Amino acid sequence: MIDADRCINLSTEVEVSEPVPTNVDPTTPVEPLTLSRIRVALARIAALLLGLLLFALALELLKRGAAGYGRQVIGLLNVTSPANALGFGWLLAYIFLSGSPVAAIAVSLFSSGTLDALQTFTMITGSRLGASLIVLVVGFIYYLRGHQRGSSIAIGVLALLVTAAIYLPALLLGYWFLSTQPVTIIHASASSPLASVIDLLIDPVVTLITTWVPAWSLFLIGIGALLAAFALLDRALPEMNAERSAFRRIGRVVYRPVSMFLLGAAITSVTLSVSVSLSILVPLSAKGMVRRENTLPYIMGANITTFIDTLVAALIVGGAAAFTIVLVEMVSVALLSFVVLIFAYRPFASGVLRLQEFIIRDNRTLASFLGVMLLIPLLLLLFRF
Repeated sequence: MIDADRCINLSTEVEVSEPVPTNVDPTTPVEPLTLSRIRVALARIAALLLGLLLFALALELLKRGAAGYGRQVIGLLNVTSPANALGFGWLLAYIFLSGSPVAAIAVSLFSSGTLDALQTFTMITGSRLGASLIVLVVGFIYYLRGHQRGSSIAIGVLALLVTAAIYLPALLLGYWFLSTQPVTIIHASASSPLASVIDLLIDPVVTLITTWVPAWSLFLIGIGALLAAFALLDRALPEMNAERSAFRRIGRVVYRPVSMFLLGAAITSVTLSVSVSLSILVPLSAKGMVRRENTLPYIMGANITTFIDTLVAALIVGGAAAFTIVLVEMVSVALLSFVVLIFAYRPFASGVLRLQEFIIRDNRTLASFLGVMLLIPLLLLLFRF
């Protein structure tokens, strides 16, 4: 006969015993929160904050240095059509390494009567298409520092692809709306430019540097500041393994497309610079803290709120009519982004990632891609349609 008491004891043992996880050594003690670990954490936080500020300073110096050459070509080109204006804004954003000053130039040209509404609209679109080049430049510098091509240059290629995939259909939508529908002028006003917290911190430093150094050296100083910022970010950001169970649990919440979309929109709203909000993806990707497929909705969100400073500039320089043009563009981009995010995100992401993998597979295809991205705005600018 079976001993009933022995059965009860066995079942109790089975219920209360817990298996030891296979990936954890039970003999390894848990480190207490010591003073030295607190100091290390504080040092990482300080390095992160200083690296982000230096990163923003480097981008601003790069823009100032590049803009010095860009202004020399503004008066040499004859823009007579919306297609010319599109190529003009696209190329200027390449030269300035930023889209915001080019969009402000477009609004200024509209207010002076040099450009009409459709030309202003397409020039602003071109400024946003070219603004993503800074991410590729940052990724290339990071690649030269010894990081993998797939985690550095790939982010810049993705930024260019995602921006073009959303902005070009949005261009057609907004162009159709402005050219065929009676657009109601939205009355609004603004008395001063919108400044971000980062601007308040780095503008005095930029002013001091530009006062004491020649204009031609700003680009070189910007590269040096960018390398120093990367060194600080490397020290601040821990190495992350995307396969760890804890990281996967975070990923299920934080890296959902909608969450990343809102995060990209929020960060760009605070920094008022899509260059900063997108370029910071390069070190994050290289450290394994964010996967490339998670950056697509982030880029989409950032490309919407980047219009905030342009809206304010339009009110200050061009009035309600210019504000309406910028708002039509912002709404068009937002509408296309929402449609893709809600109804077609998986095929969209799959197609963009496959194209990105094809582009960066070797130096020949990457060079061809860069050549095409340079040739398209040149053709739009030079040819008369």
